[in-house]
Amino acid sequence: MAKTTVLITGCSDGGLGSTLALALHKTGHFRVFATARNLSKLSDVKAVEIETLSLDVLSTPSIEACASEVRALTDGTLDMLVNNAGAGYFGALVDTSLSDARALFDLNVWSGLAMIQAFLPLLLRSQRPGGAVIVNHTSVSSVMAPPFVALYGASKAAMATLTVSLRNELRPFGVRVIDLKSGSTKSNIGANKANGTAGVPDKSLYYAARAWLNELYTGSPFEDQAIDSEVWAKKVVASLEKKEPPNTIWVGAFAWTVWFASNFLPSSVAEKLARDASGVDKVERSIKEYGRDKAIDDAYGKK
Repeated sequence: MAKTTVLITGCSDGGLGSTLALALHKTGHFRVFATARNLSKLSDVKAVEIETLSLDVLSTPSIEACASEVRALTDGTLDMLVNNAGAGYFGALVDTSLSDARALFDLNVWSGLAMIQAFLPLLLRSQRPGGAVIVNHTSVSSVMAPPFVALYGASKAAMATLTVSLRNELRPFGVRVIDLKSGSTKSNIGANKANGTAGVPDKSLYYAARAWLNELYTGSPFEDQAIDSEVWAKKVVASLEKKEPPNTIWVGAFAWTVWFASNFLPSSVAEKLARDASGVDKVERSIKEYGRDKAIDDAYGKK
């Protein structure tokens, strides 16, 4: 029986794309194409002889070249496309650089759509029982809208919306489109932030709360609850091995809580959960102790 062909973006060492590629390969049922912009960062997947391809998801020529290479390797077909490449972003919205915001959406949203457009001709020719599959890796943040992680959450929410629409647009052609909503999972995404290691700016309205916010921006408050990446990958693989995978895969720390809150609790309760997770109460205390008016004057000058 022919192996299921799957291409995964963002497979650099230490990331969830790499862990997923390794887990799929281990089953023996998948022919995996692991991709990254820098081939030297694919040593983990190369070590087990997974096929690797160079791919910069922000470059149209690179995407087109990769699609042509896959077409030649598979006789013009592809069974699964996993849009995993992306970056995180921490910071208050009022401190956010709009150029950073546009760049994040280019990576977390538009690059995924570009990949789908380029690889759809191959996916439509898939002979996989149950049809071809597109997996868009979003996040529980796409549902909860957590404060101080809003730009990241917004980019993932945009991708989640595109996923639902695309699922129905491609339904007549038998292509399944899945939203992979990951909760906190141990990986290198904390190091892979679109705004690098930036902390609270000196002129931020939130400078008085910088001690907590700078800790939050590292992701360290969630590390203790984060699940191991191998556990995450095993659960994702179990879903993808099904003939008809679920429309949404919830996996990772807090994933069940977010699913339950978003489906069965009033929106005000879900909002409070997000507020508490981001430590808004700590921010409020810090600003109150520092002085609200002084915080405003420091950020914007005295009126």
